[in-house]
Amino acid sequence: MKKYWVVQALSLVAALIFSSRLCAQTSPKTAAKSGATQALSRTTDGVPDFSGVWEGHMPPSARKWAGYSFTGDIPEMTPWGKAQYEQTKPSWGQRAVAESTDPVNPTTGNEIGCFPTGVPRIYVHPFPMEIIQIPGRVVQLFEFNHFIRQIYTTGPHEHAKDLDPTWMGDSVGWWEGDTLVIDSVDFNAKTWLDRAGLPHSDQLHVIERITRPKHDTLVVHITIDDPKAYTKTWEGERIYVLEPDWKLTEMICEDNITFNELKKAGKNSNRSSWHTSAYGGLALRGLNSIFRSV
Repeated sequence: MKKYWVVQALSLVAALIFSSRLCAQTSPKTAAKSGATQALSRTTDGVPDFSGVWEGHMPPSARKWAGYSFTGDIPEMTPWGKAQYEQTKPSWGQRAVAESTDPVNPTTGNEIGCFPTGVPRIYVHPFPMEIIQIPGRVVQLFEFNHFIRQIYTTGPHEHAKDLDPTWMGDSVGWWEGDTLVIDSVDFNAKTWLDRAGLPHSDQLHVIERITRPKHDTLVVHITIDDPKAYTKTWEGERIYVLEPDWKLTEMICEDNITFNELKKAGKNSNRSSWHTSAYGGLALRGLNSIFRSV
C-alpha cells in the first residue's frame, strides 16, 4: 500500500510539472498564433478595419535594400530618367555619397532639406504610421514630420481636373473586396521615389493596394507608372506589423538644421549613428525592428 501511494504521488508531481511546462512553452505562442489568425475586423460600414499604429517589418530577404527603398532592383529608365538619376546624390543605397543633396535629409553644408517626402517614399522612412478610419475615409498619420494623407473612398474613381501639382499628389481610393486601392497622380517632380535617389517626373502615377492578410500584418503593394522616367511599370512593397501599445511621438524634421554640427562633432562615427543623432534618436525605434523576420 505504501508503495502504491508513493507511485501515485510521483505520478501527480510529474503530471503537474509537465502541465506547467506545457503551459509555459505553448501559451504565448498559441495566443500569438490565434491573434494572428483571428477573423479580419471590420468597420461599421462593413469594410476591413486597418486602424492602428503600424511599424515597418520587412523580412530578412529584404535586408540589403529595405532601409532605403521598396525594391531591390533598379528599374529600367528612359534616357530622361537615367539623366535625372545620375544627378541625384543620395546618402543611402548603392550610390550613397558623404555629401548628399537629398531634398529631405541632405548632408551638405549648403542645404537644410526637410522638403516633403512624396509618395511612395514616405513608406520607406523608418518611422511608424497610424491609420484611422471613419465611414468613407481612410486617414494615414505618419510620425515622420507628421505628414497626413486623407483618402476618400466614397467618391468617383476619378481625379479632379486641372489640379496644381503637389508634393504628396492627389489621391482617390476605393475598396475591391478586402483590398484598399489608392490611386495617386498630380505630383510635382521635386521628390525622389525612395531614399536612394530614384527619380520621377510630373507624369508619375502611383497605385497602392493595401491588404491585411493577418490581424497583425499590413501589406502595401506599390505600382509605379511613369512613362517619362521609366520604360515600363514596376512594383515594390512594404510590410508592416501592428503595434497595439504604441503612440505616435513628436518628430520634427527641421531639427536637421543641427545635422552638420552633429556630423562634425561625430566625424569618426558611422553613418547610422549620425542618422540617429539627427533624428533625436527616434529613428532607432524603426531601424531596430525593420529587419525582423515576418
